[in-house]
Amino acid sequence: MLALQFGGVHLGGDDVPVRTPRVPAREAAERELSDPRYHQHDPNPLQRALNWLWQRVDDLFSAAAGATPGGWVGLLVIALVVLLLVVALRLRLGALRRTPTTGATLFTDRPRTAAEHRTAAEAHAARNDWTAAVQERMRAIVLALEERALLTPAPGRTADEAAAESGRAFPGHADRLRAAARTFDALTYGRHLGTAEEYARLSALDTDLARAKPELTTDRAGAAG
Repeated sequence: MLALQFGGVHLGGDDVPVRTPRVPAREAAERELSDPRYHQHDPNPLQRALNWLWQRVDDLFSAAAGATPGGWVGLLVIALVVLLLVVALRLRLGALRRTPTTGATLFTDRPRTAAEHRTAAEAHAARNDWTAAVQERMRAIVLALEERALLTPAPGRTADEAAAESGRAFPGHADRLRAAARTFDALTYGRHLGTAEEYARLSALDTDLARAKPELTTDRAGAAG
């Protein structure tokens, strides 16, 4: 008969006690369990880390659901409210960014000629896309003055800056230039949509400036010559 006593005494069939030291027995068991055969189906370190992370997330949501009136339903309602607030805030910040502060930059793409911008403006106008038509016509006005050496080329120039500089060369058209710049800013950064009337005003301004004789200062006259 075979019997075991867990106090460290082993009794054989003839009742002769055999004492097995506990520390060597534990070490032998650890060596046996460290055999790769016992761990070939264990998850890899990445999987263990992901399991731990998902367990923590599950614990967090479970705790939140338990503390929220209505349990999981209440938690989902709160999450939906937070999501709506985030969307509303994002829309509000987007609207604020569209509000003009220092003015819209006139040119954002590759350099083109005034004639090319006029052609683009006419194409937009033919499709009744008045916003783009007005923007392209304003760019044509500024580029035409640069081509006549009445404005120094400046890629980062704003519509307001261009209007102020052009107004010094054409004081009789200064008010119309400032109005054109305000329209450009409103279309580019505001919520205003262009109209056929605004496009007609900028087209007339473009034509009048092409025919007008600038009032040059001494410095600008020297640069133009």
